[in-house]
Amino acid sequence: MRKIILNALIILIFIFVTGCTSNADTVDTPLYSGKSLSVGVVGETPEIREDHIHFTSISFEELEDYSKLSSNYDAVVIMKEHLQEADDNKYVKVYTHAGVPFFFIESTKSYMPFVLEDVSYEHSSLTNFNNDMYAIGYLQTGESSKNWGYGLYNDIVNDPNVNDAYSCMFTTIESIEDGTSKEK
Repeated sequence: MRKIILNALIILIFIFVTGCTSNADTVDTPLYSGKSLSVGVVGETPEIREDHIHFTSISFEELEDYSKLSSNYDAVVIMKEHLQEADDNKYVKVYTHAGVPFFFIESTKSYMPFVLEDVSYEHSSLTNFNNDMYAIGYLQTGESSKNWGYGLYNDIVNDPNVNDAYSCMFTTIESIEDGTSKEK
């Protein structure tokens, strides 16, 4: 009988200790619950937890006709595998004149190589954010510009932390107060 009680006590202590231990790799964060957004994406569409964000795959050729971007999208996301191509000088005018925010996913070089001519992403040492940002955002309207950085909780790349970064990006897109974010 004593052995059964001791075993039950050990099991209860184990359940209590493991149940109260926090997972230092993630943090519980809220979903973006704002308006529906239309986001163009260069590269593979990211997996997110929100169901009212509509991604449309777009090519660099479509980006070149930047006058249509603000009427079709609330923002444009350029995925990591396309950052080298995205820094081509011919796209500088796109990023600085399209009137929509651009988000560069897993950029270790800030937004600068994308908006400055003759600055190469590969060889750039320019950084305006810590290299530990998961995503860098940039918006230029007229002479003014805004930029954002989104890190990951404890700098750990995992689904919950990446999802949180996207939720924060969506909140930023919605909150842009200069009139470039279109109601859908």
